[in-house]
Formats: sequence, structure tokens, C-alpha cells
Amino acid sequence: MPRLSEVIAALDALWPPASAEDWDAVGTVCGDPDQEVSRVLFAVDPVREIVDEAVNLGADLIVTHHPLYLRGTTTVAASTFKGRVVHGLIRNGIALHVAHTNADRADPGVSDALAGALDLRVVRPLVPDPGDPEGRRGLGRVCELDHPLTVREFAARAAERLPATAQGIRVAGDPEALVRTVAVSGGSGDSLFADVRAAGVDAFLTADLRHHPASEFMADRGPSPLALLDAAHWATEWPWCELAAAQLDEISDRHGWDLRVHVSKTVTDPWTTHSPSPGAPN
Repeated sequence: MPRLSEVIAALDALWPPASAEDWDAVGTVCGDPDQEVSRVLFAVDPVREIVDEAVNLGADLIVTHHPLYLRGTTTVAASTFKGRVVHGLIRNGIALHVAHTNADRADPGVSDALAGALDLRVVRPLVPDPGDPEGRRGLGRVCELDHPLTVREFAARAAERLPATAQGIRVAGDPEALVRTVAVSGGSGDSLFADVRAAGVDAFLTADLRHHPASEFMADRGPSPLALLDAAHWATEWPWCELAAAQLDEISDRHGWDLRVHVSKTVTDPWTTHSPSPGAPN
């Protein structure tokens, strides 16, 4: 069995920590570098439900997309929910490693996995990484459909292919407009509106679209009938867990590690139910 330090070195080669945003908190949160690793669990969120799942699996390592301590802390006391996560990890000998914006920028990365879940062909990054001479890394992806769909049909495809959530898919724009090209970005994407407009796509699928940025974007989109599709944050990033697990599986086979790699299907989206307004448009 490999040591934790060996597995982390392989993960850092996939998603170099130096490529993360300056504000981000990626890397190993807890764990003994010399401990042996036999089972790995991939998940989006480092929450207690995921720790409990790892304990039941007998996992030695959890890899999550979201950081546990994004803004730092002065305590890991078990009187806080994050402290209870840390105590649960250490008590059960489970390490935690985070790949966040470094996984967003990677090739392949979070948005590649999202595009794959939607059966889209990736053309290029939406926001290319200036440090990548091949032009493959960066934030978001510009994609093409195999054949045109209406906005309504593409939203239905997204609702069917992405993990089920209470939110489903919200749409802004003409539901009957044709979609041939799509920009996608896993996670919160309204900071990318200028890049989406410059890309000249027919639709943008992302998550966490706020009222004012979305309203202003739709009002100022010019002659383009560009549509916005807003999915649940967790649902747009969960496909990366399957991609990342497959990547680690391949590394394990190459090194003869015989790791058992799992993907959590626990829904950690915070929203639990949805009641549509009477008479709301479909």
C-alpha cells in the first residue's frame, strides 16, 4: 500500500497547488504523511456526512473539491461543526485533501467533467490559463452540442444528466431559441459573464447565479439571444468526483498500488425540497 505522501504527490501532479487562486485554501488539511492508504473517497463537500461515509467504508483518505477552512480559523474545537469534522477525521485515522480552483483550471478539470456529463464536445477553455502554452487549461469550457437543441431541450438534458437536486435547472432567456454552442463552468459562474459574452456562445450553464448580475447580463446582452441555465452548485461539481476517481484509479494501476477508490453519492446540496409557485412558467 502507498503512503499518504505518495498519493498526495500524485494528486498534486494532477492538480498543482500553485495553479489555485491566491485566495484559495487547497492541499492536505490533516493526515500523517507516513500513514498507509488503501481506500480513497471522493466528494464535493468536507461535511460530517462524508466523514461518516468514509468511516463506514474504511477509507483512509477523503479528497474533496471544497475546502474545509477557506478563510482560516483559530480553533478546531468540537463545539463547531468544522471542528467536529476534524475530530472525526483524526479519531478515525482519515486524511483530508482538497483540490479546488487548481482542479477547476486543470486539464481535464471540473468543467471538462461537467461538459462530459452533458455530452458536450469541449472546444477550448472559457478563460485560458496564460501559463499554458497549449491553451488547454483555464476556467470554464466553451463547448459544442452534437446537434442543435432548443434552450428548453438543453435544460431538460441538464436536468436529466446532472445529479438530482431540489433546485433542478433554472433558465433565463427564450426557451425556444436554438443552442449550438455552450459555455459551462462548474460552481459559481457569474463572475465570468464578460468572458461568456466575448465567447459568442448561445447559452451559459453554471451555478449560483445571483439576481442582479443575471438581470443586468440579460438586459445588456445585445443582439445575441444568449440564455442562462442555473443549476445547483453541488450538481455542477459532482461529475468531477467521478473523473478524479478514474484518474487516481489509473495512477494506482500504473504504480501497482491496488487502491480502492470510491465516489460518494451522498447529496450534500443544502437545499432539500422545492415548491413551485402556482402558475409559474414551465
